[in-house]
Amino acid sequence: MTTTASPRDSTSVGRAGAQAGATEHRVEVGVGQAAEALRATKASRPAEASRPAEASRPAEASRPAEPIAAGGVSGPMLREFMRNWATGVTVVTSHVDGRPVGCTVNAFTSVSLRPPLLLVSLGRASRTLAAVTAEGAFAVNLLDRRQCHLADQFAATVPDRFAGVLHHSRDGLPLLDGAMAVAVCTVTQVIGVADHALVLGAPYWCEARAGAEPAVFFGGGYRAVSPD
Repeated sequence: MTTTASPRDSTSVGRAGAQAGATEHRVEVGVGQAAEALRATKASRPAEASRPAEASRPAEASRPAEPIAAGGVSGPMLREFMRNWATGVTVVTSHVDGRPVGCTVNAFTSVSLRPPLLLVSLGRASRTLAAVTAEGAFAVNLLDRRQCHLADQFAATVPDRFAGVLHHSRDGLPLLDGAMAVAVCTVTQVIGVADHALVLGAPYWCEARAGAEPAVFFGGGYRAVSPD
């Protein structure tokens, strides 16, 4: 399972896709401005000659090993590395033209408490991203360990990922029945980064189910949480 919906989730969504593209365009402008500011900051730093002399630096032998050069880690290598990071599993949902859409995501985190903000990472070609940006809202469904099959279903290439999935609605957004916890968010910002988009959302409603046990993904498979 990947951290977001796979590139197979790439069917265009008409108006939704167009709005997603527009959002990413605005984001790219912001990134360019940030880069200009960074270059200006570097230009204002003291010249090399004003830095401490080489003699004052630690001896070469005492320096730690140099990190791998940028670009030295391939996508498959990074995927293998990330297999060592245990995460929860969530399904991000929204809707387009009255139809529910969603995808499995484990690149999900809280960003801020003041104000409350959540972040999910979605592939740029994702139908779910197009729906989220068009609707301006999304739901995060944290899966219970008994819902691991839903994680597989919402990552699969199928015409309708909601087929046979029990769900209900809040403000038009589909919420998965039996989820461990759910948050409903308004999109506040979309930041394009490489082949993904980071979607920031302000949660305005959330709830958790008492006694639930989380679905955990580690080492390429699902695990149970031990009380120890």
